[in-house]
Amino acid sequence: MPPARPSTYLDYNATTPPHPAVVEAMARALRETPGNPSSAHAEGRKARAVVEKAREHVAAFLRAKAEDVTFTSGGTEADNLAVIGAARAAARAGKRPHVVVSAIEHSAVLSAAEQVEREGGTATRAPVGRGGRVDPAAVEAALRPETVLVSVMAANNESGVLQPIAEIGARVRARGVLFHTDAVQLVAKAPFDFSALPVDLASISGHKFYGPKGAGALVVRRGVKFESLQVGGSQEGGRRTGTENVAGIAGLGEACRLAAAGELHDLAAIGRLRDRLWQGLASRIPGVQRNGDPAHAVPNTLNVTFPGTDGEALLLRLDLEGIAVSAGSACHTGAALPSHVLLAMGLTKAEARSTLRYSLGQGNTEADVDRAVEVTADSVAALRGLAAAAR
Repeated sequence: MPPARPSTYLDYNATTPPHPAVVEAMARALRETPGNPSSAHAEGRKARAVVEKAREHVAAFLRAKAEDVTFTSGGTEADNLAVIGAARAAARAGKRPHVVVSAIEHSAVLSAAEQVEREGGTATRAPVGRGGRVDPAAVEAALRPETVLVSVMAANNESGVLQPIAEIGARVRARGVLFHTDAVQLVAKAPFDFSALPVDLASISGHKFYGPKGAGALVVRRGVKFESLQVGGSQEGGRRTGTENVAGIAGLGEACRLAAAGELHDLAAIGRLRDRLWQGLASRIPGVQRNGDPAHAVPNTLNVTFPGTDGEALLLRLDLEGIAVSAGSACHTGAALPSHVLLAMGLTKAEARSTLRYSLGQGNTEADVDRAVEVTADSVAALRGLAAAAR
């Protein structure tokens, strides 16, 4: 029987364990502020105060203004709200909206672009190079007179590659087009200054940096027009209706406070562990391939192809040994299709299906990394042996 809980967790890009201070902030909100933050009485005002304090923490961490922060249920909703909301606002103004997204976006953005098309708009998918970076010139070339929004993620969830959002944003905004970035995998792993970047909308999700699941935000620069995806209330300035998740928002705010204070994790140490992991795998396993440009990447992510193996079979072998990794985006676990990110980067379907993602975080140790190398190497050798015997 597999262990009830992985003893070596190397899937921090899928989710992170909530920080103890986050858990306490959420518990305190549940205990002490049961009121509805939209109510005018004292209990409602107490709940509202918790929400607004969290908004201040999120804004301070991202270097935005508090009034720019709209709370959502997470990154997917924030991405949907940005892409579909901007397109619907343009359509309501009498335009046939066109959006540009990169080919390596999270499915929350790619599916939102498909929804724009279903509603009568158009969408272009900008390509990436072998290193996994979006070419700013390709994005600019995709712009049309009717383009209303461009969405390019800040850091890719599978490869960890950082995208040149400053250059892309500058080119896009010079053409009078809104620029959205999915910053879910960037925040707390690399600097993000909303006030300085040429970005109009940015998405974050709490559970990617030791906050709670089910709490995120869309940061929107003042003056940007988009339509709410929900109706039936006036919460969040009418941008995201429905009673706020006070406890989740409190947890998100606390995670942002901790991140701003540098109390979440030691990124330099995590980067050294990531390098140790790669060096160990490369020295023990013939033919391994590292995917993504290591010169432009967040410090915790390693995406590796093991030719001659099946990624799902390899993942299951590691899981039986108590090592948790991923064969792609956590949003597509169980899907038979190869990663669209890796295919966009030029890998073959066979290579994409032979790939694992290791993502590290606070709490990982050299012992974790060394054990992952040992178990991965033994498992790859066993799978290759089985494949050779079957031929």
